[in-house]
Amino acid sequence: MRRYIRANTPGATYFFTAALQDRSARWLVDHVSSLRACVARVKTAHPFHIDAMVVLPDHLHALWTLPEEDADFSLRWRLIKRSFTHCLMQQGVLEVGARSRRGEDERGVWQRRFWEHQIRDDLDYERHVDYIHFNPVKHGWVMRARDWPHSSLHRFVREGRLGADWGLSAAIEGQFGE
Repeated sequence: MRRYIRANTPGATYFFTAALQDRSARWLVDHVSSLRACVARVKTAHPFHIDAMVVLPDHLHALWTLPEEDADFSLRWRLIKRSFTHCLMQQGVLEVGARSRRGEDERGVWQRRFWEHQIRDDLDYERHVDYIHFNPVKHGWVMRARDWPHSSLHRFVREGRLGADWGLSAAIEGQFGE
């Protein structure tokens, strides 16, 4: 059961956007298996539930529910960003000696901050899930949300929570201005 409670309260649900510093980079999708591994490692050490998520070439959106006893989403993002940056360095994508003006952990890969919004109610939750799943269409990466491989939409379809053609009519309406 989702809880809608005051900001920075343990057990809350949050929508996040995290973006690469270089918005023309494709590191998130080109190295999506590394990103998934980094997220999994952080989830093991600092549990949270991923309600919905989409990974685009230069940014990602996620909806997380934190554990009842924990409200520290900033720690989780810091660890994910640091781990993914380290993976890129190990894979030779980044120079090992590269330094960001903002500190050693970021090395110029990520924008320093991330967008965070605490979910207020069921309607807010549903709107953010829809936003996440429709984002690849919005940015022109695919015509149908189901065609984007790096999305929790596929889990929602498998679980019967959304139909396989979810979002198709919105994409057509948006394209033709109806």
